[in-house]
Amino acid sequence: MRDAFNKMMGKTRYVVSRLMLHLSGSDVAPILGVLNSNARTAVNADGEITVLGEVLVEICQTLLQYDEYWLSASNEGEFFWNEGEAGDYVNELFTDSAERYLSEPDFNSDDVEEPLSLPATRNVVVMITVAYEGEEPDLETDLSNIEALKYGLKALINLNYKEKYRAIQVHFSPARLGDELTNDQLLQYYPELIPL
Repeated sequence: MRDAFNKMMGKTRYVVSRLMLHLSGSDVAPILGVLNSNARTAVNADGEITVLGEVLVEICQTLLQYDEYWLSASNEGEFFWNEGEAGDYVNELFTDSAERYLSEPDFNSDDVEEPLSLPATRNVVVMITVAYEGEEPDLETDLSNIEALKYGLKALINLNYKEKYRAIQVHFSPARLGDELTNDQLLQYYPELIPL
């Protein structure tokens, strides 16, 4: 009832959504290269939403190409009629994602002692948090099955082209090549993941 009233009054509906996707397998390490490259682009963009949107599109397209490695996922979100409340929830999810195990890349490392071969992780978790205006049914549903998840990632791409984004954040673990995310760490730091 209140939803319909707010729409009728011309209020803007803000949705904040976080998607977590766990990929597993011997060939998932190249995803870290794509994620790190895009993370650098995002940092250099200094919050410019059009650049962040392009970064998100590339990440979603990469994830869709690696769908055979999807193992588990989860999503959560809320909608708001108040932009400030939506912003607070974005910050809450951002902080939570950033505090997860190995989710912060180190761009200041100029480590020349890095070995020529790095151990390849078998697990990667990608956390995408977005805030957008309006409605997107393919994101505002349970994404813990493969078909729904594909539609959800495509919806993230389409929202960029509709210019509906207000905030975009991507975290991933491990954040650097050579770091490893073990199965025990997955259970400890990402307990909400649901097998696909």
